[in-house]
Amino acid sequence: MMTRAMAAQGRLRAGWLAAAAFAGILTTAGCGTQPQAGASVEMVTPADDTDQRKRARIRLELASSYYEEGKIEVALDELKQVLAIDPSFGEAYNLRGLIYMRLGDMQQAEDNFRRAVALNPRDADAHHNLGWMQCQRGRYLEASRSFQQALTIPLYSGRSKTFLAMGVCDARAGQMEEAERNLLRSYELDAANPVTGYNLSRVLYQRGDYQRAQFYIRRLNNSELANAETLWLGIKVENRMNDAAAMGQLSEQLRKRYPQSRERASLDRRSFDE
Repeated sequence: MMTRAMAAQGRLRAGWLAAAAFAGILTTAGCGTQPQAGASVEMVTPADDTDQRKRARIRLELASSYYEEGKIEVALDELKQVLAIDPSFGEAYNLRGLIYMRLGDMQQAEDNFRRAVALNPRDADAHHNLGWMQCQRGRYLEASRSFQQALTIPLYSGRSKTFLAMGVCDARAGQMEEAERNLLRSYELDAANPVTGYNLSRVLYQRGDYQRAQFYIRRLNNSELANAETLWLGIKVENRMNDAAAMGQLSEQLRKRYPQSRERASLDRRSFDE
């Protein structure tokens, strides 16, 4: 069975943006908080499901399992069955949006995420996923609005993930001050997430705040989650901090553990400003 550390290490090896995109930022779960008609506090939860919704939810869980296993066509077939049972099940559209996003069909992904939030305006996960899809398409203002909408949902448990997504998106948009603020908020909520730690250190490095960047990247490189990307960022930070000893230790690790990596080639060229 894969441990959390192993899964996180795999995310980091995938690349800092790719990791954020599919392993650390997107989600399949709906929050199950469709508001009741005429109620301002009470929320509908899975325990309140009708028999029709319960049958659809069972098949949705099966579709989600196939999606996680990479069996995309089977997952899509199961979703057809889900929506045949219950065409108003927003979480099914959320999952279908994720599948189309993985397939690279961004228009279909957007259509499904929008359908999900239209059916359940309180589905924070669908708002979040819509925001990340908009970020991928360079629509940063729309993405920010979708992320903010997710954060307004009561009982939303994915706030650290949404602040991480916002920070990555802000950095892509060149809004480095906002990126730092959102990544710090994500870090406060989940300091153990290596994707957040890496991105925060990277943004601080780009902003010229090398001492603070050093704190976050050292914490990551002193763990079992260090990889070629984190080591290379650490080397660049230590170079800026004029710490030759720390830079030498990290360089030795990079050369020994990742001899064929792009980062090793950059180190050999001493291309610290790439």
